[in-house]
Amino acid sequence: MKILLKGILILLFFTVSAYAQSDDSSKWLVRARGIYVSPDVGDDLDGANVNISNAIVPELDFTYFFTKNIAAELILATTKHDVDVRAEGNKTDLGNVWLLPPTLSLQYHFFAGKIKPYVGAGVNYTFFYGIDEGDVLDMEYDNAFGFALQGGVDYDLNDKWFLNFDIKKLFLSTEATVSVPGIEPHENKAATAIAVDKINVEVDINPLIIGFGVGYRLNW
Repeated sequence: MKILLKGILILLFFTVSAYAQSDDSSKWLVRARGIYVSPDVGDDLDGANVNISNAIVPELDFTYFFTKNIAAELILATTKHDVDVRAEGNKTDLGNVWLLPPTLSLQYHFFAGKIKPYVGAGVNYTFFYGIDEGDVLDMEYDNAFGFALQGGVDYDLNDKWFLNFDIKKLFLSTEATVSVPGIEPHENKAATAIAVDKINVEVDINPLIIGFGVGYRLNW
């Protein structure tokens, strides 16, 4: 899976480079959006559910047109999410974590006057940072590649400014390592020693990202 994702990313990079060198009439779009991020969480814990909170944050993206219809978009945003696990009526706070998921998509744009719909697909690489471990001893998340699907529409206000509505679905999984206190027998049976147990869990995050904002068209 990782090899395939890296291959797609490399292909997108060389496509961008080739068109950038051959198209003198290139156009750039810059958008500022507010986005709503809603994880669709799945996990492999029997009898327990991992919960990741939603988030609303600003987002910035850049779109480069190779031709009138074909473009590439890079989005930049970071989100903070609270995490907990619930089992048999009990809740364990796993703290919070920041996600930075730069996403590169290849898009096809349609034109119908002022209304310009588009669809896209691409890859992202998510960085996990700023981790607060909550009620456990430690939390770790593996950075990971993921797929992205996208649909949206631009509505021209004039030849420079436009409104934008965008929906993305990221298919993203990470391995989380939870460190919790454990008990192990001591040489003296009357005493015990504190140990640390590490639990590895593969968690599907798969967020839905809904954005609305304003854009500006640059002709360079």
